[in-house]
Amino acid sequence: MLERLLLPEKHAISILLKDHDTVKGLFDRFEKSKSVAEKEKLIAEALTELKIHAVIEEEIFYPAVRKHVGKDLMNEADEEHHVARILIAELENGGRGNDHRYAKFTVLTESVRHHIKEEENEMLPKAKAVDIDFEALGQQMMERKKQLNRDGIPSDAEHAMVAGAKGGGDTPAAAARQTKSPRRAARALQARSKSRATKSSSRSKLPGTRSKSRRTVE
Repeated sequence: MLERLLLPEKHAISILLKDHDTVKGLFDRFEKSKSVAEKEKLIAEALTELKIHAVIEEEIFYPAVRKHVGKDLMNEADEEHHVARILIAELENGGRGNDHRYAKFTVLTESVRHHIKEEENEMLPKAKAVDIDFEALGQQMMERKKQLNRDGIPSDAEHAMVAGAKGGGDTPAAAARQTKSPRRAARALQARSKSRATKSSSRSKLPGTRSKSRRTVE
């Protein structure tokens, strides 16, 4: 979209394109970084940028252009946001100790890059043809961004779902590691029970040892 250079700075599409460039820059820096501290800082910045960007698109931009762009493209964009939010929620809930953290963030970057490419090549060119005041729309978007930065980003259904799963977002390998210790504990408990039963049986067979029922009969 070479024409992006011709759009006014406050044009709604210009704002979205600038957001795209910002997150792609963070992704590139993450891939080149060798520092754990820097990687974590970049992850945090990228997640915040993505969440704010999604809010202004879903609340303001998408409703304004949905009818003209068409339901197929818009529905696909909605689903891509949903997938990204799940990954974001898992990254935010998983903590730094998760050994799949960087892999999960890499999958998120790939998904978002695909989403950006489709928006810039398909959705935004169609949206640009909509007969609306894009600068007024852009002003609404900028005001909402300021509000989100000031007051915080509201929680979403994907964060609630991941939090409720209590580890349900783990990979099969991670889940297996988490259940390994309980399984060992169960096996140890079974072994102790079997050992006690064997000892009890051995004592009952010793000479002079009779059960209560035998003494009653005698």
